[in-house]
Amino acid sequence: RIALQSARPRDLAALRATLDGLQALQHALQPVAAVAPRLHTLERTLGQLPPELAPHLHRVLAPEPATQVRDGGVIAAHHDSTLDELRGLQSDCGAVLLEMERQERERTGIATLKVEYNRVHGFYIEVGQAHAARIPPEYRRRQTLKHAERYITPQLKAFEDQALSANERALALERQLYAELLQWLQPFVPALQRLAAILAELDVLCCLAERAVALDLCAPTFCAEPRVRIRGGRHLVVAAQVERFIPNDTDLHAGRRLLLITGPNMGGKSTYMRQTALIALLAHTGSFVPAQEALLGPLDQIFTRIGSGDDLAAGRSTFLVEMAEAAHILHRATRHSLVLVDEIGRGTSTFDGLSLAQAIARHLAEKNASLTLFATHYFELTRLALEVEGIVNVHLDAVEHGDRVVFLHALEEGPASQSYGLQVAALAGVPAAVIRQARRTLQELEAQAVHHSRQGDLFLPAPQTPPEAPVPAPAPAPAPATHPLVTRLSALNPDELSARAALTLLYELVQQARD
Repeated sequence: RIALQSARPRDLAALRATLDGLQALQHALQPVAAVAPRLHTLERTLGQLPPELAPHLHRVLAPEPATQVRDGGVIAAHHDSTLDELRGLQSDCGAVLLEMERQERERTGIATLKVEYNRVHGFYIEVGQAHAARIPPEYRRRQTLKHAERYITPQLKAFEDQALSANERALALERQLYAELLQWLQPFVPALQRLAAILAELDVLCCLAERAVALDLCAPTFCAEPRVRIRGGRHLVVAAQVERFIPNDTDLHAGRRLLLITGPNMGGKSTYMRQTALIALLAHTGSFVPAQEALLGPLDQIFTRIGSGDDLAAGRSTFLVEMAEAAHILHRATRHSLVLVDEIGRGTSTFDGLSLAQAIARHLAEKNASLTLFATHYFELTRLALEVEGIVNVHLDAVEHGDRVVFLHALEEGPASQSYGLQVAALAGVPAAVIRQARRTLQELEAQAVHHSRQGDLFLPAPQTPPEAPVPAPAPAPAPATHPLVTRLSALNPDELSARAALTLLYELVQQARD
């Protein structure tokens, strides 16, 4: 604003107050500047500012200047004698009139003579009709009233001209002096810009330091290879809203590039992913981080595919937007990138979505080689950990307690056992009749999957493929036929069944045995 000569009086007053505080700021910096090279540089630069800036602003600018120059009261008293005289005419006008009235009474001998002012007629001397014969010849009649006459004298006329124009001339002079002040400040603009940058940096550092102490943050460390290792990481926003936040660890490196995160809705997958990205971002901005320990390698970018949203005005559906974001990541992510993918492929049919999610996860691990957190409800994807080097299964678990589900929010190795979708729907307020119908449908689907599932099921044991023999072995003797009940029972895992599913299955087995 000074460079553009558009700075207002209170801008310069704030600048003056800032300059007044620099000496105290330098003293405060000196103890820490001895051990912090950057703070030493900032402290030394503060001392290189032109020393005449603050004194000149004190001399020219009023202690409490008006908001606008046009309002007056901007230039300090005693800076300009002409301005002081014009201000004196405005402020001492009443005293001048009283003194003039005393002198005229003594000169004319008229004790009731008055020297007054009004906005219509200006300054005048008022004398009653009874004293008309004693009026001096230099009095000129200005107005006749019923019982008095009003006069003007050359002396009073001269004072009137000065007094009535004093305010206008004072405002004009203040504008001129203020413009001269802005012009005088022009050569100091580069120095003031350096000062602004120093104070802004110190302000940020003070804020980060205060937050580090108040929020119990730790100093991150850095390494040369791509890596994110966090111990006891927290999400600052979520942690401030809950009574007890469960911290979690993260370990991503070249041999553990993609964490495939499974677990129930509301289990904490999104919170875990976002807190990892926020910790990485804070660390690379120079802040302490919400963790017990953090080691990070160089990160060039953070990519996210989180949430859902459409762009109908541009003719893009929710799924198209999702795929466009995925394409952006696949084309641009590098081995130094941190990628967050949350629930991809859910906007289309099951097999399409599953196929896309699997291909995207595989591409991120094999081609991009990015450090990736990949959350999904497609449990079939957990088999990628057996097929692709660098993919590791982790999950956030929950336990059922009666009819309720308790989310543990703690990250564990391995895939999740189930998603608790019906329990979360009940928590959301879905009518109980709908939940019961959904549970019956789920039981039917699970029962069908036991017999002829065409799609991989996490809850069934993985099929074991025997190794190929180089030479065909002799045909073994035919094994005795296994009863269907035994086959079905051997495929069951009782720990995976809810009470209702177990009871339904028991009825089916009893009926099968009777048949």
